[in-house]
Amino acid sequence: MTVWKTSLRNFFAHKGRMALSAVAVLLSVGFVCGTLVFTDTMNTTFDKLFASTTADVTVTPKKEKGDRSAENAGRPLTVPAAAVDTLKRTDGVKDAEGTVSSGSVTVVNGDNKNVGSESGAPTFAGNWSSSDARSLDITSGHAPRGPTEVMVDADTADKHGLKLGDELRTIAVTGDHTARISGIATFRTTNPGATLVFLDTATAQRQLLGGTGRFTGINVTAGDGLSETRLKATVSAALGAGTYTYQTKTEEAAANKSDLASFLDVMKYAMLGFAGIALLVGVFLIINTFSMLVAQRTREIGLMRALGSSRRQVNRSVLLEALLLGVVGSLLGVAAGVGLAVGLMKFMGAIGMRLATTDLTFRWPTPVIGVVLGIVVTVVAAYLPARRAGKVSPMAALREVGVPADGKSGRVRTVLGAVLTLAGGAGLYAAAQATKSGEGALLLGVGVVCSLIGFVVIGPLLVGFLVKGLSAVVLRVFGPVGRMAERNALRNPRRTGATGSALMIGLALVACLSVGASSMVASATDELDRSVGADFTVRSTNGQPVLPQAREAVEKVAGLAHVTHYKGVDARVTAPDGTSGRHVLSATDPSYLRDLKRATVSGELAKAYEPGAMSVGEEYAKRHGVRVGDELGVVFPGGGSVRLKVAAVTSDDVNVDRGAMYLSIATAARHIPARSMPQDMMLFAKAADGQADAAYAAMKKAVEPYPQYKVLNSTDYKKDLKAQIDQLLNIVYGLLGLAIVVAVLGVVNTLALSVVERTREIGLMRAIGLSRRQLRRMIRLESVVIALFGAVLGLGLGLAWGTAAQKLLALEGIGILEIPWNTILAVFAASALVGLLAALVPAFRAGRLNILNAIATD
Repeated sequence: MTVWKTSLRNFFAHKGRMALSAVAVLLSVGFVCGTLVFTDTMNTTFDKLFASTTADVTVTPKKEKGDRSAENAGRPLTVPAAAVDTLKRTDGVKDAEGTVSSGSVTVVNGDNKNVGSESGAPTFAGNWSSSDARSLDITSGHAPRGPTEVMVDADTADKHGLKLGDELRTIAVTGDHTARISGIATFRTTNPGATLVFLDTATAQRQLLGGTGRFTGINVTAGDGLSETRLKATVSAALGAGTYTYQTKTEEAAANKSDLASFLDVMKYAMLGFAGIALLVGVFLIINTFSMLVAQRTREIGLMRALGSSRRQVNRSVLLEALLLGVVGSLLGVAAGVGLAVGLMKFMGAIGMRLATTDLTFRWPTPVIGVVLGIVVTVVAAYLPARRAGKVSPMAALREVGVPADGKSGRVRTVLGAVLTLAGGAGLYAAAQATKSGEGALLLGVGVVCSLIGFVVIGPLLVGFLVKGLSAVVLRVFGPVGRMAERNALRNPRRTGATGSALMIGLALVACLSVGASSMVASATDELDRSVGADFTVRSTNGQPVLPQAREAVEKVAGLAHVTHYKGVDARVTAPDGTSGRHVLSATDPSYLRDLKRATVSGELAKAYEPGAMSVGEEYAKRHGVRVGDELGVVFPGGGSVRLKVAAVTSDDVNVDRGAMYLSIATAARHIPARSMPQDMMLFAKAADGQADAAYAAMKKAVEPYPQYKVLNSTDYKKDLKAQIDQLLNIVYGLLGLAIVVAVLGVVNTLALSVVERTREIGLMRAIGLSRRQLRRMIRLESVVIALFGAVLGLGLGLAWGTAAQKLLALEGIGILEIPWNTILAVFAASALVGLLAALVPAFRAGRLNILNAIATD
């Protein structure tokens, strides 16, 4: 009980000093809990959506898993209308309704602006059915009654300012369809962001499927007392067991959820990874806090030992303080996590994925995980300072404040740090020299972990060298004040090292990712310059194929030497060793040989465009023992089967079309029915001599009616590539910012506790003439040099990681190492600014200290 009372007294006596450490726990736990609440809420939202939009049993065309041939062709697979009539006459079936739905559409408003989602959510066009009426309410106007009317969902209407009577154009492979909005329908559950457009059934069949008498699916409703399982058996028996795919409401919801799970898992674990980084940085802050508190209470602890407290009791007292800190920080973190989840939902809403706060899901494992994690991490982080406190002897009550250095501990740290750093360096070097990606990735991981831990351990030993070097450049110009700031930073190398290490982790990741991204852009740009001969590329912004009307518009442009069509043919390929698998074959015009220069390992690529021939990638050839002259079995969409001769093996030492299997469009067309023939994935074009500028302008004008497509010249292509990578990096940097915020709190905490520790010293300096302004400047400069110390460690480590990663990625075609010096220097300068800002409050508080009270402080 005495230990508990002592811990409570010390905790509340130093509650101000604990506050920043509690914030570190709060942020870390909050990020973990926020991630869990956010992903659980997304699951709840989609579960409700799937449950409300799914029939008792659905009948859809049968297709092989992973087969995207229908999507590539822009024409959904269908079932005959006769199947609907058959089911209506089947006993046990209350109702059967044919549905039409296509995701291979683009919808534009009267201003020719795409009204589809910008978040990656799909756009669906289809018929308005009774199943839709169960999940949506028509809140304005009426359902479409003919070819001149269309209905949209309320979220899309709100986002794009659509109202009754406005014109919408639906662009599909069968052509463009223009109609006016007759109604607006609102989901009874949350619509996470999909754009929905409804036509009457006959119009939907003609405009999306190319003719009446077909549906993309059938929704079947069970009669009274018939379970969905029995209804499925009944429907299967009526239409034929292997004819179509039959799914109950439960099965379809599970399948939809499974398709979504991979996306949610990637988001969940990525965010938890960043939370883990912030938690790791928080560990340094907690260690620093308790180390300094123990050092400042050395005489107090010595008195406790002199009065009979055992080492175990002192140790337990400090750990109980950590437990209290962990509990308070974790509970606040759980609450902050709910707020963060709501913030993430608002952010997703801003980019097009709407998540209603009414679906906010707070499951019991979330607070348990958050609280347990926060407490465990805090107590573990405080263990070393607590152990150090237990070693304080009763004689410390007679000494000045401060724990004497442990020489043996310093030697162990030196040896351990050196061993780990060398092991990390060896791992990074071995990864850079690896010849196989799998082995290299493992070595890279080992190198990163060992070098990180090594730098953390050896950090205090580097303080003297690096801080002196930085001070010579940054601090000496400030005269005596700068020299005092330098000595303060050098006074406790362990503290400075731990504070700098917290900042080091976030900056190391920033530097590593910057090197990787810059190398990717530089490598891709270099390859584009070397291998791409086409002047222009036409591709979609939403992953859809190039529709016939857009393709024809491009082909009519004057000033083009040629236009190359590039199709992705989803086919099953069987190698000579008997291995079979689905592959997307690149079917192109022979002019593609001039648009993209591909090196071959063996054979001639031009011969792959001859009838009955194809090429394979180098890796595929090695894996399956394929050589020029061998034959591969190919089953094309629509069932056409043929054996094609391998005419060339292309090099995989590329980024563009790596591993592609080429054949001519003419060869593919011989074995694929016209309805199943894929649309163009992209178009490539070469301008006639002297016509580049005019052709570029004309192509842009030609695709204006189709806002889902972009015309890119080489400059545009490079900018587009860089923009995509920068967008991803900005998200990553934003998440890493959490770790850097925690590290900044560490600097603030270190300085604040340092000011308390040096209260008497500050009073004496003020008494002999140091002005408040000089005092504040001294503390700010100390903070700046500590931040720069962490920046040097972090950026140096990150550059080593990024360089090793690039050498490994060279096996995947990222052959150019590009170090973004502008970014590195900007981060270094920003670190100085961070140090300056972190010192504002501690410096202000130090400047306000009363001289006499400070001198009298024990």
